[in-house]
Amino acid sequence: MAAPWHASRDDLPEASRLLIERAHEELIAGNLEDKRLQQVRPLVRESWARSWQSRVGPERAPALELATEELEAYRLSHPLASVMDMIRALLLPGSDEDSGVVIAVGDRAGRLLWVEGDHQLRSLTGDIGFVAGANWAEDAVGTAAPGTALTLGQSVQIRGAEHYNRLVHPWSCTAAPVRDPETRRVLGVIDITGGDEVVSPQARLLVDATARAVESELMVARLRQRSESPRKTTISARAKPTARATLHVLGRDRARLETETAHEESVIELSARHAAILLMLAVHRQGLSADRLAELVYGPDASPDTLRPEMVRLRKVLERHAPGLVPESRPYRLPAILETDAQDVLSLLDRGAHRVALTAYRGPVLPESTSPGVEQFREEVRGALREVMLSEASLDVLLAYSEIPEGQTDAAALRLALEMLPARSPKRAALVARISRLEEA
Repeated sequence: MAAPWHASRDDLPEASRLLIERAHEELIAGNLEDKRLQQVRPLVRESWARSWQSRVGPERAPALELATEELEAYRLSHPLASVMDMIRALLLPGSDEDSGVVIAVGDRAGRLLWVEGDHQLRSLTGDIGFVAGANWAEDAVGTAAPGTALTLGQSVQIRGAEHYNRLVHPWSCTAAPVRDPETRRVLGVIDITGGDEVVSPQARLLVDATARAVESELMVARLRQRSESPRKTTISARAKPTARATLHVLGRDRARLETETAHEESVIELSARHAAILLMLAVHRQGLSADRLAELVYGPDASPDTLRPEMVRLRKVLERHAPGLVPESRPYRLPAILETDAQDVLSLLDRGAHRVALTAYRGPVLPESTSPGVEQFREEVRGALREVMLSEASLDVLLAYSEIPEGQTDAAALRLALEMLPARSPKRAALVARISRLEEA
């Protein structure tokens, strides 16, 4: 079933699109007095200026600020979680998998929490980092409906080349902020993304109406809760500082452990052995027996007696710098979630954010480590990246993959890129030469 905004299409004329693109180039170059900028919609021009002043990269992929576990926990506690079924019913009638649009719901900081809708479109928008967990605030990615709507506190439509980020130019979007029905504080944002049809007047009316319906439903639910619990008093307890810990292992022989609480940050470098132990415990969150952990770190014939002194030394290091991560015993297990940059790459690949995943991949996992568990995980990450590049990535992403060490010697990836290139592309000759050198080697 087609979504209701498909009834009206308002394409941007070619001449207007070219003017906007040229004005954008002048702005990026710092030519703020160029007359073409005055012919761009004031809302867009002012947003471009804010983006430029914030030093937003015109081709920068958005940052993934919420990893999988953190995202799931945050979504469950977010005020808009209770109205997601309503949003889906209003914006994705019928089968959402072929709805022709992508809907996104984000928090007040611009981080996308839910991205749903047309399966094929999501695979394409994921390629530019339009995925759950990514930051689409205006000061992060520039002019785009979600972030600009949050900045202005009103519904916004951004069409094609009006986006500040060139990667987003093929898309159009309409977004509206959602407010707390009592305090009027912004809770988040609702966005629809697709072709030119999503920036029609009807689309804006629909998104605005959805935001108002959500606010009404939140108020009704709040009143119902009060009436059902008249004697219940709400006690505002001081929130405990939440810690976040990340282990950086990509392209590094000495892993870097970063921990952050509400009060302080800590960064330490770990020895190769400590890095291997922590990585195995981060990957195997259910815990590992002493025998199994020794096998993953030292090899199949290792005794737990070899592991135990190293665990004592690791505990002493963590007690000083990251006490919330001191491992428990029987089985060995971390008491808190330890994220890794390698798992972030796998999460991005799963979400379809191929370009962002490739940018985040800074090299093999602990490349000099000979621990069997590390070697296995290293190949898992490398293999997942290659599989997605060969099966799902766009031409631009595939070409970018061919420039990193793993892709430079991947003849299959180079041949696929050659097949995808237009017949008259000037890049074909260089690819043919590279493929020939690999075949001769």
